[in-house]
Amino acid sequence: MRIDIDTYREILDTLTRNKSRSFLTGFGVFWGVFMLVVLIGGGQGLKELLEKNFEGFAQNTVFIWGQQTSKAYKGFRKGRWWSMDYRDINRLHQRVPELDVVAPVLFSSWNSNPTAYYGDQKTTPRVQGTSPDYAKVVAPKLYYGRYINDMDINECRKVCVIGKKIYKELFKEGGDPCGKSIRIDSTYYEVIGVDYASTEMNINGRAEEKVTLPLTLMQQTYNRGNQVDMLVATGRSGVVMSTLTDRIREAVTMAHYVDPTDELGATVFNTEVLFQMLDNLFKGVNFLIWLVGLGTLLAGSIGVSNIMMVTVRERTTEIGIRRAIGATPRMILSQIISESIVLTLVAGMSGILFGVLILQMLELGNTEDGIVNAHFQIGFWTAIFSALVVSAMGMLAGLAPAARAMSIKPIDAMRDE
Repeated sequence: MRIDIDTYREILDTLTRNKSRSFLTGFGVFWGVFMLVVLIGGGQGLKELLEKNFEGFAQNTVFIWGQQTSKAYKGFRKGRWWSMDYRDINRLHQRVPELDVVAPVLFSSWNSNPTAYYGDQKTTPRVQGTSPDYAKVVAPKLYYGRYINDMDINECRKVCVIGKKIYKELFKEGGDPCGKSIRIDSTYYEVIGVDYASTEMNINGRAEEKVTLPLTLMQQTYNRGNQVDMLVATGRSGVVMSTLTDRIREAVTMAHYVDPTDELGATVFNTEVLFQMLDNLFKGVNFLIWLVGLGTLLAGSIGVSNIMMVTVRERTTEIGIRRAIGATPRMILSQIISESIVLTLVAGMSGILFGVLILQMLELGNTEDGIVNAHFQIGFWTAIFSALVVSAMGMLAGLAPAARAMSIKPIDAMRDE
């Protein structure tokens, strides 16, 4: 549809003559587009914030740990405490070959924590011991240095990786702490890395509050022998972890005389379920966002149609005279629909721009250490799609008024005058 200069001037004249109506109608479209943009961008930012809580975690992961048994088994009464050991890693690999990585984790204590010192500074960390494979399950975000390696495990090196919070509390002057020694209770450890991971997944404490030691050193320092407090495992590509839960529990419990059906005595927590719940939640949220946004746009478009209908009624004489001097129905149709599209498109683009501005302010206010935690913005193609939807609704909104305008005859216009 081509809009010539005269038609464009007529559109501006019409909008100028009906300022208050145009403003109210345009505000309805503006508000609809603004709500749609803010809801989409806000939903995206909220999703990123929630996903940040699980940042670094492999989605096909299971956590296995032993607790007080709830069933009697092979002469052992229920209520017995038991613990896994290092040999359970091989048992899992042998009996559940679908598993990819199995990493052991040892904690200093489930109830209390030691104190870490560096000079005059001190803090209370969560101390854990693990193997290099743990980084394949829960990926560290190293700001300085490196993670624990096989040489650290084999030689029981007195080294450690410290979390973000521990680093900031012990090394208040900042800088690279690698090569410096901290004291945990009466033992000194050399810092080899700083982990800036900030996941909210709480496995005996948040990642930023932890000091990680080589597993063999942890077993030796805390006289834990061959014990393991937790095993963390990931499945191979394409494996659904929920189908392996019973086999994993059986592989771990049989050697320790624990009933393989005792779900309380041998806990297997599957993160796959957690991620599926999160995905399903945001699928529902996105559906509601588009439903509310498009509903608001539809309401605004109905308002545009109504105001254009009133405008056509007020311009009955003008349209009739134009028909009398040679204006074709197509010219009348083009003018009315063009007015409707311009009105909705201007209001819609204003709503997009204002929505993007608000989302940018939210994004700038959600930063930490100069790093944006979540992006509260819509994509370029989402904005283009919104503009196209607004234009299409503007055209549809102008159809009924345009049909009314084309039906006006010169004689009816004279009678109306």
